[in-house]
Amino acid sequence: MYRRFGKRLLDLTLGIVALPFVALQFVICAPLIKREDGGTIFYNAPRIGRHGKPFIMYKYRSMRTGAPDLKREDGSTYNSPHDPRLTRTGAFLRRTSLDELPQVLNILKGQMSFIGPRPDLAEEVALYEPGEERKLDVRPGISGYAQVYGRNAIPWHERLALDTYYVEHLSFALDVRIFFKTFGVVFSQKGVYGEEGRNAEAPEEGD
Repeated sequence: MYRRFGKRLLDLTLGIVALPFVALQFVICAPLIKREDGGTIFYNAPRIGRHGKPFIMYKYRSMRTGAPDLKREDGSTYNSPHDPRLTRTGAFLRRTSLDELPQVLNILKGQMSFIGPRPDLAEEVALYEPGEERKLDVRPGISGYAQVYGRNAIPWHERLALDTYYVEHLSFALDVRIFFKTFGVVFSQKGVYGEEGRNAEAPEEGD
């Protein structure tokens, strides 16, 4: 019952409650982001959601306008605390995970959940190994099992293994545990970045 109905109802309730905070954050952050280089406030990120359906994931732009997208050898996205592509405001938003807060809008639209596997790019989904596609059985989340038990500090396929574990063991109790553990992970800033500079390849596309 929770998987079929309760989880979505809880997402809608929490999403409505969170909406005023999202609006307040926008009022504060939008001018700061715009002042950096005059670029857009949001980065509308194409991602693959539940059942392989593509959608646009909302987040605050944290990189310079036109910054290239760097990839690691395993196909995952490169990130680093000293990434020169980040703006000053963007570095703070990325470090505190506040750049993800606009995804409350994705939750209200039914594209995401508060708790679930983080969504991947289409080219990353194409690199899934057998069984890893199970993460697409549920709505992607703002936070998830892999984020609180490793985040970006573990190899990509290990994160995918944690994602599939979550799908197989999804329950209200597990979601509550992840929800509260998320705050500790965000405040400690543990695992925000992977091994610095690890296997970065040539630029491909902009943020």
